[in-house]
Amino acid sequence: MNVIGLMSGTSVDAIDAALVQIEKRNEVLELSLRAFVMQPLDNGLRDEVRHLLPPHQGNTQAVCELNFALGEAFAQAAQAVAEKADVAVKDVDLIASHGQTIYHQAKSPRSTLQIANPAFIAQRTGCTVVSDFRSRDIALGGHGAPLVPWFDGLLFRHESLHRVLLNIGGMANLSYVPPKGDIIAFDTGPGNVLIDETVRLLTNGEKTFDENGALASQGQINEVLLQKWLAHPYFQAAPPKSTGRELFGPQEANTMINEGRACGLSEADFIATLTALTARSITDAIHFLPHADEIFVGGGGARNAFLMGQIQEQFRGSLHRTDELGLPSDAKEAIAFATMGYATLHGWPSNIPSSTGALQKAVLGSITPGDNFLDLMQQISAAPSVAPQRFVLL
Repeated sequence: MNVIGLMSGTSVDAIDAALVQIEKRNEVLELSLRAFVMQPLDNGLRDEVRHLLPPHQGNTQAVCELNFALGEAFAQAAQAVAEKADVAVKDVDLIASHGQTIYHQAKSPRSTLQIANPAFIAQRTGCTVVSDFRSRDIALGGHGAPLVPWFDGLLFRHESLHRVLLNIGGMANLSYVPPKGDIIAFDTGPGNVLIDETVRLLTNGEKTFDENGALASQGQINEVLLQKWLAHPYFQAAPPKSTGRELFGPQEANTMINEGRACGLSEADFIATLTALTARSITDAIHFLPHADEIFVGGGGARNAFLMGQIQEQFRGSLHRTDELGLPSDAKEAIAFATMGYATLHGWPSNIPSSTGALQKAVLGSITPGDNFLDLMQQISAAPSVAPQRFVLL
């Protein structure tokens, strides 16, 4: 089965699209990445998304219009990755769309909203779409995040090593996968978001991120300011926990810039200290885990050499990129949601209650039928319904 996974993260820089061929062999799910693209968001569309994200409040008209505009953009990303794989989009069996998170409230009453209208995607591509993965977990009392640990556990579990799968996107989240037993997963706090927002503010939008950590590498870390930031209550809270721009966003970036100026920091010193905050909050979070032998990093943060160096400096085990296991770090989450959409069709639960805090396991996502829906259901009904015990990358 050919499945496209789509998502746009809290960095709001591009739509990640992965076309994955998925085949079930007894208790093993074989995954083959056929193509991956990072489809940049149009500047105007990116600005519209930013105007809805905290601390902005937006309005119902803006949310409604952007929902359909993003549906169009996500459909175009699906078509782009199919074209790169030399596959007609009508021959794709399923699209799994995480959408774009515009609000995520971890405190009570918990709620979350991802937009990119799935009916629009289905209409433009002819494919059946699975979307809205987070709501069912929240309905069961969970955080609705993180969801990738199901994928991490089935793909990366090692017979003897205690592995940590770390994703550094806008926010950073980790999955602790021991040789046996429950997976522990949670958001550690800001990933790239505060660094990106600060670079954007300091350069008046001329730059949107610190490429390869080049600016941070020219500065010195201010330990006094770093320790002040690390005292944030979120870092002290025990998992399960999740966060987003509601807690770490433009307002916090502005406040931190003012604190840096008050301390007389140069721009390079400030970015170095802010990058150290991401690194230290990640390695401090390891203390919530029973043990960790090695960390495998995915997401945009894996390309920031200064950030990776700071993590390695604080972590006594070995540090790698997921590429070393055959999984492109940029494509990981899009591949993960492709497999989760596949699981939804087959009726397999894909949340991890020990990670999200949900009361029980559940089948996640809502299905929007495409032109292929009846044929797809016949195909699924004829397939074995037993959930896989592990994934293998081909």
